Amino acid sequence: MTTTITEAEKRQRLSTLLSLFETAMLVTRTSDGVLRARPLSIAESQDGGFMYFSTAIESPKVQELEADPHVNVVMQDGRRFVSVSGIAHVMTDRALIERLWRPSWKVWFPGGIDDPSLCLLRVEPTEAAYWDLTGTTGIRYAFEMAKAYVRGTRPPSDTDERHTAHVKL
Repeated sequence: MTTTITEAEKRQRLSTLLSLFETAMLVTRTSDGVLRARPLSIAESQDGGFMYFSTAIESPKVQELEADPHVNVVMQDGRRFVSVSGIAHVMTDRALIERLWRPSWKVWFPGGIDDPSLCLLRVEPTEAAYWDLTGTTGIRYAFEMAKAYVRGTRPPSDTDERHTAHVKL
């Protein structure tokens, strides 16, 4: 079944999905062109797909971002998936760091909120895609997959943009 929604509704759905995740895989490009992913806690996600992560200023990922700021952020939780492509910026704004500070970060930043190593990565999204196969959508899709398996065919694509869509940001 094809169901289309407006771009604003897609962006709102993306924001809602992003708010459900606590961690993500940040993918950067190394100096020799290899893609590298590492898990990071999401410090904050905002409407429109903007995200903040804490990291150490001397981290290899910061060096990678200085050479090529293009990133991909990938999240998965069960049958819920989000992929955000964008540009990452290294932020050292102390007021922003204070606003986003989490006591759990002290494990990586023993100097606490004033640790000189602490900085933030701000991902400015350019596009995103989401797939949400939870709830009745997931049940319906599982049923379609089972039917396709028995018939020896492929399941139909889910074209309901409330559950799967590509979003330009």
